[in-house]
Amino acid sequence: GAGPVGLVAALTLLQNDISVRIIDKDPHHRIGQRGAGIWPRSLELYNFLDITEVNSLGRPAPLIRSYKPGTLEPLKVSSMVPPVKDTPAIPFHTPKLMGQQLLDVILRRHLEKFSCSVEMGTELRSFEQSDEGVTATLIKNGIAETFDTKWVIGADGAKGVVRKQLGLTFLGETRDDTRIVTGDIRLKGVGLDRHWHRFGHLSTRGLSLRPTDEVGEDGWQFFLYGNELDLTKIVESEELVFEAIAAIIPTEITFSKVVWMSDFRANIRMVNKFGEGRVFVAGGIIHSPTGGQGLNSGVQDAFNLAWKLALVQKGFADKSLLETYNAERLPVISEMLGVTTSILDKATSSGDPSSGRSPILFMLGINCRFSTIVLDEFVNPEGKPINAYGVLDEGCLEGGDRAPDAPNMLQAGNAEPDVTTLFGLYRPWHHTVLVFAPSLAGAIPILGALGAYDKSVVRSAVVLPSSASVTPVASPADRVLVDREGYAYSAYLVEASQTKVFVIRPDGVIGAIVQGAEGIKKYFSNIFLDA
Repeated sequence: GAGPVGLVAALTLLQNDISVRIIDKDPHHRIGQRGAGIWPRSLELYNFLDITEVNSLGRPAPLIRSYKPGTLEPLKVSSMVPPVKDTPAIPFHTPKLMGQQLLDVILRRHLEKFSCSVEMGTELRSFEQSDEGVTATLIKNGIAETFDTKWVIGADGAKGVVRKQLGLTFLGETRDDTRIVTGDIRLKGVGLDRHWHRFGHLSTRGLSLRPTDEVGEDGWQFFLYGNELDLTKIVESEELVFEAIAAIIPTEITFSKVVWMSDFRANIRMVNKFGEGRVFVAGGIIHSPTGGQGLNSGVQDAFNLAWKLALVQKGFADKSLLETYNAERLPVISEMLGVTTSILDKATSSGDPSSGRSPILFMLGINCRFSTIVLDEFVNPEGKPINAYGVLDEGCLEGGDRAPDAPNMLQAGNAEPDVTTLFGLYRPWHHTVLVFAPSLAGAIPILGALGAYDKSVVRSAVVLPSSASVTPVASPADRVLVDREGYAYSAYLVEASQTKVFVIRPDGVIGAIVQGAEGIKKYFSNIFLDA
């Protein structure tokens, strides 16, 4: 599957020097806005993959204007997301909108840097796996091909062959009474400016129109909903879409065309597990569109799996590491469905699609504190409830949480002073060991423990408080940083006199918070072979 989930899996593996083959049974690239909301946690993920265009080209959500019934007289102006500002610890705090069509184009361009391109019109028919690998049967232009590979990632969606052939069940419910027709349309209306417009009522008859220049200067993403509309019929005909929209908006409309459309029901479902043996699924949910979490959680699934798969394939880690993919992601998805279902229920009862939304949707509180490979020497995990899909609390930082950013870090030891951010250090092909210490001398014994690990998969940085000197100095660390403005010490909740070590995983999650060399060894003994 070569949507964003498959493309992120492929890119993460390629950046880890693992060769991939990415196929899609569709002969043509998909068009349409589809799931356009990109939440902060996903923006961070694209940043780690060095795909900066997602944040720079994505648009903040415009304000939504609702109208008094049958008029163009505004009733209220609301925001789809709680208003927030970027901070030193959260540099991508503003959710962005980008249609899936454009996102796919951007991701494919990055794929091409690795001389890899999507094989369109290539369908996976079946596969057989053994302890050694997987044999896949592919069909292209009616010709069958047998292909041997070590691993398969199914990013082919809920109806995909990978999920079906693995026999994974789809737990949950389908709500036939909650249907939506959505698509991209080009139209102009008298008095219809480039706001996000909402007409009518969610449960009876309504329309949402979000302006998007990706479709054209007169382009919109539309949502038609309500039980008074015959949506199964409407989705079959451009003419009926025009009629339905014209009947709901009380102004003169000039229609150009429907570019793409589809209908869906509120499916609140998830896979019972994320893989079997050497075959995995990523993007294992379908859900109501009310929280905009589906695509975001899918790319986060792919990112969690790919760095682990890379370590196993390179021979650094045992295959058992891959069991943590399912263990870490299943609770997140399960709790997420609970949240988005509650938003759907509130939206349906109030008739307002933006009701019930909160900053939990930013996904910054998603964690794997409960994971067997996470180590935190400062917290007693006994009896703590799993809260995998939590709300971000910046006053608390534990192993398994998202690693915060910190800007304006001065690199010591360079002839020319250089400034970086912590996010600039984190990359999907290595762990980053951050040693917070009052002086470089105090960090040296801890850094000694890192000599046992391959430099290609473990990097290190010493973080010194603002009072430390910045004179060039020889050090076993890859970087020595001075936290001139105290952002790192503040975000990581470290006192200037303290020595504390954070091991940041390749997916930007804190794998360990430990006191010193012994804690580092203990953490890596659960990741690497012979560590």
